Order: sequence, then structure tokens, then C-alpha cells
Amino acid sequence: MEPIIIVLIILVVLVFIALIKTIQVIPQASAAIVERFGRYTRTLNAGLNIVVPFIDSIRNRIDLREQVVPFPPQPVITQDNLVVNIDTVIYYQVTDARAATYEVASYIQAIEQLTVTTLRNIIGGMDLERTLTSREEINAALRGVLDEATGKWGIRVNRVELKAIEPPTSIQDSMEKQMRADRDKRAAILQAEGVRQSQILTAEGEKQSSILRAEGEAKAAALRAEGEAQAIRVVFESIHAGDPDQKLLSYQYLQMLPKIAEGDANKLWIVPSEIGDALKGLGGAINSFNPAGGGAPAAGPGMTKSAPHREQPTID
Repeated sequence: MEPIIIVLIILVVLVFIALIKTIQVIPQASAAIVERFGRYTRTLNAGLNIVVPFIDSIRNRIDLREQVVPFPPQPVITQDNLVVNIDTVIYYQVTDARAATYEVASYIQAIEQLTVTTLRNIIGGMDLERTLTSREEINAALRGVLDEATGKWGIRVNRVELKAIEPPTSIQDSMEKQMRADRDKRAAILQAEGVRQSQILTAEGEKQSSILRAEGEAKAAALRAEGEAQAIRVVFESIHAGDPDQKLLSYQYLQMLPKIAEGDANKLWIVPSEIGDALKGLGGAINSFNPAGGGAPAAGPGMTKSAPHREQPTID
């Protein structure tokens, strides 16, 4: 009985192993390559799949999700014979599991080497300054070459990025000095522009102030002239309305004589020619008040007679 039990146990184990090998569960976003006696048979997609045990075998399981592979820095020579180290990152996705398995031995290594050679060809036609400022152009050219080459491998390159471009240390020092000089230059230009703008605004303010001051003075002078003209017009109209005679005018001339002599610095008198006529008119007026017709009015109470005295003008 014991040999039969052992055989049954062995058969159960073999059946269990056969069931395990028959049922293949493929995860989502994955694929499996099935070979029968070493020859490609089919590709298993995600889900539950049945294979023939001990005849069919799983050659390779491939992840169909987008992959990110960073490559180490690669030395590249520019057109002006400068060595720069460039780090790259490749975003790719397997679109055909069969081609990725049988068309290339190691698609990761193939993509890396193709990236290095293509990058050297692109950078070799650029100088350092253009290399540092043309990342988008380099990425587009590199992606186009990789996508065309990897299409037959069942791989699609979605994106290529340059992580860093490191020029030599001496070039970095020179670039830092140049950038510092450019910043100092821009700061000096901005400061000069600020001073210039400030001076322009100050000059504009002074100009506007002078214009406003001149306009104010002109208006004030106009108003003063208009006032004086109005005053003269009123006086003139009043004089004409009063119809003054020669006697009143002579009296007004005599009243103006003290004002002519005002001031300590007045040593020279200018006597108008009309003074003589005024004195004649005044003398006639006095004679009209004197019935005796004398040259002077009669002395009244409290008045004393004195000899006539005429002050002569002095001329220095």
C-alpha cells in the first residue's frame, strides 16, 4: 500500500505544478512573451491566461508603463574645442513587447549608447554659448533621432531632458566674472537713468514754476496797470466834471512843490515851466481879494507884515 500512496502523492504534486504552469496571471500594464520549444508563440496580455505546461514557457515579462532612465554625465566636445559634461534623462515606453524582446538584446543599453553618440554629434556643431542657451533645440533634435531609431525596437521615446551642462572650471570662473561685470554695468545704467530722470523731473518742475510765476507777475502787472488806468480815468473825469479854473490849478501846483523837495538826497530841483504861469494865476487871485490892488493882502488881526522873501533853488 505504501508504494501506491507515494505514487498518488507524486501525481497530485505533478497535477498541482501543471495547474500552476497552466494558469498565468499577467498584471495590468504588463505583457509576457510565450515560447513553445524555444520559438515565439504569442504575447500574453493583462489578466488570466492559459498555457500548455511543460511545452509553453514564459520568455520575458515586460512593463508597458512609461519608464525614466537617467544616464551618467558624458563628456562632449563643443565646436570651439571645449569639453562639457552633460547629464541626460530619457522617458520611454515599450509599445511592442515582441520587438523589444527579439529586435534588440538590451534596449536600455542600446538607448544609452545611441543617446551618447547622437548628443556628441549635435553638440559638436555648436559652440559653448549656444550649447548653454539651446537646451530645447538639443532636446528636440535628440528626441527625433532616438524616436526614429528605437521605433523598430518597439519603444517610443516620449521625452529627452538635459539635466545639467557643466563647462570646465576655468570657463565657469570666466562666465561668473562676465556675469558679475554685466550686473554691475546694468546697475550703473539703472542708477544713471534714475539720476537723469530725477534731473529731468526737477528741471520740468522749475520750468513749470517759472512759467506760473511769470504768468502770475504778468497778471498782477496787468491788474495794477488796469487799476492805475481806472484811477486816472476817474480823476480825469472828476476834474472835467468839476470844470476847474486857472486859480485852482495854480493852487495845486503850489501844493506839489513841497513833495518835489521831499528826501534828504534831493539837492537838485527841477522847476517845471508851468510854475511861472501858476504863480501869475495865484497872484491874480490874491489881487482880486485885495481891494486896494496891492501886491499883498492886507494884514489881518494877528498877522505881521514882513518883507517878501523868495528862496532860490540851489544846484550842486
